[in-house]
Amino acid sequence: MSDRLPPLTALRAFEAAARHLSFASAAAELNVTPAALSFQIKSLEAHFGAPLFRRLNRAVALTEAGIALAPGTTDGFQTLAAAWRAAQRTQDHQSLTVTAGPAFTAKWLAPRLYDFAQAHPEVELRFSASLRKMDFARDNIDVAIRFGSSVDPDLYALPLADEWVTPVMTPELAARYPTPASLRAAPLIVDDSMGFLDLPTDWNTWFAAMGLAPPVALGPRFSQADHATDAALAGVGVVMGRRALVIKDLVEGRLVAPYNAALDTGARFWFLCPNSAQDRPQIAAFREWILHEIGKTSDVADSMPIISRQPA
Repeated sequence: MSDRLPPLTALRAFEAAARHLSFASAAAELNVTPAALSFQIKSLEAHFGAPLFRRLNRAVALTEAGIALAPGTTDGFQTLAAAWRAAQRTQDHQSLTVTAGPAFTAKWLAPRLYDFAQAHPEVELRFSASLRKMDFARDNIDVAIRFGSSVDPDLYALPLADEWVTPVMTPELAARYPTPASLRAAPLIVDDSMGFLDLPTDWNTWFAAMGLAPPVALGPRFSQADHATDAALAGVGVVMGRRALVIKDLVEGRLVAPYNAALDTGARFWFLCPNSAQDRPQIAAFREWILHEIGKTSDVADSMPIISRQPA
């Protein structure tokens, strides 16, 4: 039995047949005749020196050797396909696929994208709003914007703005609750999306940082930060606003942060892409645009006094 690999065409025929457990279906997928596919399978079995399929009356089944070979061939062809797509993307200077969390997409990216589109009409933007950890090659992703305290060291990672949280509300509610102490009786919206952080950012933590007793009661809870922020914009109550998600509303006056004290989250947003891809024209343009947009509101965001903390 030789260690020399068989031809890829024979392995491709085997992979499709093993997945379908049908020579006819595999032949249709590969756009060859059943006879041609059967010939490739027989040549592979001859190379291996033993059957890989049991031929039944109207179907086929994998032998023990076929069962051992099938997962690796599927993984191998998926890896090859991903590598081919990754190589193709290096020659594509017009499209840009970005993934970011739903809240960041809705509250930070979407309201600003018109400016990028105007400045770079040659770039075709595609977005995937998801918190799922994605593989750049397999999922055809060029750039990821992710929130956390650390990132994969094998990626190009540019730290963006540090994230803090502070109570924010409409100007009308701010007039009713002028001090941190008065806020204890306010309708307090709960954003559960940051519970994974080492540093707590909940209401009890903020009141304790202010030297105050916990609030009397808590209001509605939301699992997504953008929904909690939208509730605050609608006047439902006060939310622990995240810098990236509320800064535009603070600058434009729809929300206010009257208490001039924010909690450090110990985390930030990161601009991520594969190493060596950061200088592709559309990726570099998108990176510089994000940095420019962050700079537009830095005078407000960076003037907020931050209460620094250490993980317990």
